[in-house]
Amino acid sequence: MSSQSQSNANGGELEFKGYAMCDSSKWTELKLTSFRPKTFKPEDIEIAITHCGVCGSDVHTLTQGWGESKLPLVAGHEIAGHVTRVGDKVTEFKVGQRVGVGAQIGSCMQCRACKEDLENYCPDQIETYNAEYDDGVVTQGGYSTAIRAHERYVFPIPDEIESAHAASMLCAGLTAYSPLKTYGCGPGKKVGIIGIGGLGHYAVLWAKAMGAEVYAFAIEPEKFDDIKQMGADHVIDARQKDFAKPLAQTLDLIVSTADVVNGSLPINDYLSTLWVHGVFITVGLPDSNSPLPSLHPMQAFAGNGCLLGGSHVGSKKECLEMLELARTKNVRPWIETLPMKEAGKALQDVKDNKARYRYILTQDIN
Repeated sequence: MSSQSQSNANGGELEFKGYAMCDSSKWTELKLTSFRPKTFKPEDIEIAITHCGVCGSDVHTLTQGWGESKLPLVAGHEIAGHVTRVGDKVTEFKVGQRVGVGAQIGSCMQCRACKEDLENYCPDQIETYNAEYDDGVVTQGGYSTAIRAHERYVFPIPDEIESAHAASMLCAGLTAYSPLKTYGCGPGKKVGIIGIGGLGHYAVLWAKAMGAEVYAFAIEPEKFDDIKQMGADHVIDARQKDFAKPLAQTLDLIVSTADVVNGSLPINDYLSTLWVHGVFITVGLPDSNSPLPSLHPMQAFAGNGCLLGGSHVGSKKECLEMLELARTKNVRPWIETLPMKEAGKALQDVKDNKARYRYILTQDIN
């Protein structure tokens, strides 16, 4: 289908509208609003959305925790749907194919990061919503009918994975998978996961599927049985004062998904559980006024020479590897589906830590 065609699989022209925040003081009261999509280019894909996950990033953005939002704003960056249009230069996709889009929708394509399959660290990356293209079009997300994206930021969904399951893999899943892959999660490794929510439950699922021995640190007893069912080999009650002592110099890698820290995360305790040159990676991104605790080199790093770092979503290369892992190992997230019109309820539940463990919105806009 040429770039001139604008008809969807049902024979009608796609209309771009979604559930948008129009007043940041009423961040869960989303209104159905039409919006201008990305200017269609020869390398672009147009996608009719069927599912969209509700991410903690959506809450941080809509509550202004990460700064001021561009209004009106349609959130959502865990998107699944089917291709309705392809540009003349598109090589990877065809009309009717099931695909997804994650938290990043663009980059410069020219820098070292982009050329080395690290486009998720491009200095000029474009986020899927609440960002802006060079021509001034504001990016809008997946609580909507449709989206356009350069083919590099579109992912094919394997036939064996339902769209409802695939959607949240494209942000939460990839965010958890990337540091596990980067820092050697696999057989013979002992991997700790902090915070078993949307991101953390994925980290447990992936680490187990990759063959590691999994230690889950949790503070909510009502989740302990769930975490064991997800495959964790050990569930550690991190509310206990000396929870870290029995694990001194035990773990090879820790992935922290905590995104509400307020300076109180017992990071020295966690770092003490790392083996020599072990790595602590944080993927949780708290509100700007909620920093990690201060650290002293003597207490935090001298004892085991451990390393502290971060990670940001993941690359397309990693995403394709992750989807193949999900396909071959039958990894599926724990989800609850809601009609898209109930996005406000899902957002509030995520903020209140009631999700078990990811909400997926299903298309209901006519």
